[in-house]
Amino acid sequence: MDFRDMPPELLLAVASAALSFGLVQTLRLTWRRAWQRRRLSRCREQGAAGEARAEALLRELGYTIVGRQVAVSYGVQIDGEPVSVGLRADYLVAHGPRRYVAEVKTGRLAPRIDTPATRRQLLEYRVAFDVDGVLLVDAESRRVRSVVFPLPAGAAAASPYGARLAWVLAAVVGGLVAAMAARSAG
Repeated sequence: MDFRDMPPELLLAVASAALSFGLVQTLRLTWRRAWQRRRLSRCREQGAAGEARAEALLRELGYTIVGRQVAVSYGVQIDGEPVSVGLRADYLVAHGPRRYVAEVKTGRLAPRIDTPATRRQLLEYRVAFDVDGVLLVDAESRRVRSVVFPLPAGAAAASPYGARLAWVLAAVVGGLVAAMAARSAG
């Protein structure tokens, strides 16, 4: 069938329908993008306000703010190849001699430890940072919770701090043994 054989009214109706469909889709996508930008902006504002409330709460509870938006990188291996992973925590805090990573959460689900994304994030912080523990700060309910993960027995020795301490102790013991051997030989 040739377009020239079709009635002009039908061609006009098909063109109008296609144009209307295209216009509706364009408006729908434009609205969706604007809604997503607005939603992300509100989440950022809520997060920033939550972090400010959390910092005040941590100070009230006797924590000292050591750093904000603290970045660290740690190494993992994939098929034997080393890969560096970057990570950023909301706060690094101290309470007496102990240091913690404090993660601030807002909303209904994020501050809950049974939320998989939150739990995994805190576990990664515990592995990556050289700290004594991890704190989950619910900025809206003003709660600070200490989260302890059941790490394998060798995990503490595998931390950079533990490894450095072991090497220092080994050097001191080795030096003492060498000094005692030199005295008894001389």
